[in-house]
Amino acid sequence: MTDYRDIILRPIITEKTMKMMAEDNKVTFEVAKGANKVLVRQAVEALFKVEVVKVNMQNTKPKTKRVGRYTGKTSAVHKAIVKIKEGQSIDLFGEAE
Repeated sequence: MTDYRDIILRPIITEKTMKMMAEDNKVTFEVAKGANKVLVRQAVEALFKVEVVKVNMQNTKPKTKRVGRYTGKTSAVHKAIVKIKEGQSIDLFGEAE
């Protein structure tokens, strides 16, 4: 994993993560399976030009789901919750200022 864009896969946008962005200045990303806190910190600082205060990592296990008589599993996700320094922000939606 030499390129930082290989570490940060996509932002996770839910009601809970939007509330965390507004109140605590935290952004949630889906990251590569082999990524650690140091790599995520370096990637976010390099890609978005912000200072990272703290990084929390989370592995979500796949859940079994049913549709009628067919069963399957959701995909496992490796998440990183990144706290950004006060006064800075990451523009996830491309809003012009």
